[in-house]
Amino acid sequence: MNNPLNRKWLIKARPTGKVSESDFLFVDAPIPEPEEGEFLVKVMYLSATPVLRRHLRATDNGAGKVNTGDVMPGRGVGTVIKSRHKDFQAGDIIQGRFGWQEYAISSATGADMVHTIKQRRVPFSTGLGILGLNGFTAYLGMADVGQPKSGETVLVSGGAGGVGSKAGQIARLLGAGRIVGIAGSRKKCRIMIEDLGYDAAINYRQENVSTKLAEVCPEGIDVFFDNAGGVILDAALEHINKRARIVCCGRITDKTEKEQEEQRIKNYWRLGRQQARMEGFYVYDCLEDLPRAEEQLSKWLSEGKLNHSEDRLEGIEKMPEALMRVLKGQGEGKVVVRIDPEAA
Repeated sequence: MNNPLNRKWLIKARPTGKVSESDFLFVDAPIPEPEEGEFLVKVMYLSATPVLRRHLRATDNGAGKVNTGDVMPGRGVGTVIKSRHKDFQAGDIIQGRFGWQEYAISSATGADMVHTIKQRRVPFSTGLGILGLNGFTAYLGMADVGQPKSGETVLVSGGAGGVGSKAGQIARLLGAGRIVGIAGSRKKCRIMIEDLGYDAAINYRQENVSTKLAEVCPEGIDVFFDNAGGVILDAALEHINKRARIVCCGRITDKTEKEQEEQRIKNYWRLGRQQARMEGFYVYDCLEDLPRAEEQLSKWLSEGKLNHSEDRLEGIEKMPEALMRVLKGQGEGKVVVRIDPEAA
């Protein structure tokens, strides 16, 4: 190995306010050896995402809590270089929850969400964005749960976010006729229209969502891909068509208990009136479906049918800077850090 040490970032302290670089500690450690049932990954790329803020604040995001002194969590793409696991061989290219480090040990447990990358059409770094959990969530949620039909109207909340930005494009490729997105700023609304191909955009911070939906979805909503919940979900339910499908993917608007009480869903009764279906969706339960999603998405991406851009930094030293960029909304595209300088 070119590097005799494993450089990594640890959680030094829980942030009391905004996340800062002082919350992390950069250390060197020996490169670990895999035990029976494990494999060693040389990390090529790491991703910076908003959900990492929840780890720093000791919040369980479904993959378990982390403590001060632990390696900072994060998903990456890497190459298996040693394996004592029956399902993984040296040379495999994989994505998973490897943490902010140059070398990682994994046993491919459910929390690691390890996926072997089979596609060879587009760069491996896409395994952290459009060919990663966000893209897989958007594809499987839209194709399998939403099931848009030719000419139907599709609404996406969080339409410029990591999942929503892909869900709208996928709906179009699956045949939907009209795509409407909801976001929280004029910039994001502009991105949805100019870059992502949405037909209309609603700024929920400046517009009454229900009133605007009546204007931009005059024939009602057939599919609602919901990344928000709360009052936005309630507003959308006012406009659903008969046999509409609501994909419950995310809950961006989760608030305090008091605020949740104020955001109780009042229009749920329209599900029965409209013979509609509202179904929860969790990508961590869909491991067996990831290869199908990767195959279709990589094909569309290689054909230029999906909009995807990366904001790339170089070197593991840049991981805190990359996270700051994401949390401040400064990233232009998916923020990725190349950890291995030899990674193509």
